[in-house]
Amino acid sequence: MCVLNQKNHIALSNFSIKDLETITGIKAHTIRIWEQRYGLIQPQRTDTNIRTYSDEDLRFILNVSILNKHGMKISEIVKMDKESIRLKVLSLSEKDSAHSAQIKALISSMFSLDEVEFNRILANLILRMGLEEAMIQIIFPFLNEIGILWMTGSIHPAHEHFISNLIRQKLFVAIDGQTGLHSPSGKKFLLFLPEGEPHEIGLLFANYMLRARGHEVIYLGQNLPFTDLQSVLNVYEPEYIFTILTSGLSESEVQDLVDTLSTTWPEAVIFVSGYLVLNHPHLKLPNNVISVREVRDLRERIDALQKKVG
Repeated sequence: MCVLNQKNHIALSNFSIKDLETITGIKAHTIRIWEQRYGLIQPQRTDTNIRTYSDEDLRFILNVSILNKHGMKISEIVKMDKESIRLKVLSLSEKDSAHSAQIKALISSMFSLDEVEFNRILANLILRMGLEEAMIQIIFPFLNEIGILWMTGSIHPAHEHFISNLIRQKLFVAIDGQTGLHSPSGKKFLLFLPEGEPHEIGLLFANYMLRARGHEVIYLGQNLPFTDLQSVLNVYEPEYIFTILTSGLSESEVQDLVDTLSTTWPEAVIFVSGYLVLNHPHLKLPNNVISVREVRDLRERIDALQKKVG
């Protein structure tokens, strides 16, 4: 059941010490020592004397782990109050060249469902790095970490939906700013996710990158039945098609979809990406289908098109 903590953020879960180890990267043994030696946190215990930790405990340990990994001794950290620790972490997250602090800060705001804090961090990253670099260097690695936390059962579905919607909102605004800016030398792209595929952030980012470079994009979004795709493609006749396959299809269905796209639109170049493509042990790609390993790879291919035109 959801409850409200003292800052009126929603607390969704209690965490085990193993969860803390997975999320923060700090060994459970080390966390126990910090508790016993420094009184860093005071976990609740079950009737069987098992430690459990609140959302607030998790956020605090995340912040401590960031400071510790940046060279601060735990004996120094325990002398600071929680607000001083938080402010120090924010300062580090804006300077850290390896981006681990920014990612941990985003994870912390995700667990507290703190929209203001998440947007502040993201806005600073975009201002300093630009949207593309912020997405490629920080947001996608952050989303990969969320995926690991999801697989290990360490986050609630609400956390994933909360973060995904905030990132989608940023991309929608950025895409809207590129609408109508077609280059005379731009190519025609069609972007879609097949039926049963809900994960849209990667496709939205591709939409932004293409529009920012003056290409014409028809964006059909997620969960699109193939018959609907076919009716649009017959009218639009794109030069390039892009889709991402991460869930909802068997290996044989992935192969069938790739083959059908290839034979139905043989004149188009078809980019395919996603977990089901990259981890398919026997996937055979037709001549006009190209596997895209990651977002950076897609950007390089888009930029290569620009060079050919130039």
